[in-house]
Amino acid sequence: MIKILANDKIDDQSVQALKDLNIEVTEEHYDPEALKEKIKDFDGIIVRSATKLRKEVLKSALESGKLKLIIRAGVGIDNIDKAFAEEKGITVKNTPDASTTAVGELVLGHMLSLARHLHQSNVTMRKGKWMKKQYTGMELEGKTLGIIGFGRMGRAAAEKAYGIGMKVAYTKRSGPVEGYEHYQYLSKEALLKNADVISIHAPYNPKVGAILDEKAFDMMKDGVYVINCARGGVLSEDALLKALDSGKVAAAALDVFEDEPLEKEEIYNHEKISLSPHIGAATTEAQEKIGEEIIKIAKEFFDL
Repeated sequence: MIKILANDKIDDQSVQALKDLNIEVTEEHYDPEALKEKIKDFDGIIVRSATKLRKEVLKSALESGKLKLIIRAGVGIDNIDKAFAEEKGITVKNTPDASTTAVGELVLGHMLSLARHLHQSNVTMRKGKWMKKQYTGMELEGKTLGIIGFGRMGRAAAEKAYGIGMKVAYTKRSGPVEGYEHYQYLSKEALLKNADVISIHAPYNPKVGAILDEKAFDMMKDGVYVINCARGGVLSEDALLKALDSGKVAAAALDVFEDEPLEKEEIYNHEKISLSPHIGAATTEAQEKIGEEIIKIAKEFFDL
């Protein structure tokens, strides 16, 4: 019997669907040390962002030779040493389509929160403060959203913003994307200089580091809004804090962080930052779609 470890929680329907395929599913979260031993017993493993499948853990799996499939229930795979896994014959798959709408809507929600000071007023009103005069906002209609990285998530954010009357500009390393001529393609430098709101949707590459670093913030127009619902490392938190304190960035929204769970007090306590705890894919619909993609991957890979 095929054995799969769900080391991070997946929805109950997906577990049952896997069992219906005659797959033995173990729902248990093991920390890295325990996982080194447990992973030897499984043909496949399902993880989210919490589990880190680094070389040390994967080397243990090679001792038994059983592990053949890693499924990332989500998009980003920077928590998996993909190159090492595939070099050793372990296939790595993710579920890139499932959370597209959810992330696009979260970006829109954070934009509205920043533009109308919702993140601030929600806190101050609970403290008994009536700060109506201090919370003059900005209308998003007619403003330019600049998107860095134009894959599924970037396009979803663009669609939502365009739908409320924003102009959309995007940059992508491989150049303009056919079929999106109603958006403006710009170089990264031009986008940074001209966008009113910047949302980053690029994967994290440790060899590249932060895409939005101090140099990038310096290029932005004064009073820009910055949003990161992609991966924590693509934005330098220290550079962001400096830009917020100088007034270069009017406000920022973060769903992902350099280290998670977030412990940096400078981020927690900054009144100009709208925060959410890595909930980009945290909708009922997205979780159902992730489950469907997991089932499809398992069926195809194990030829069930």
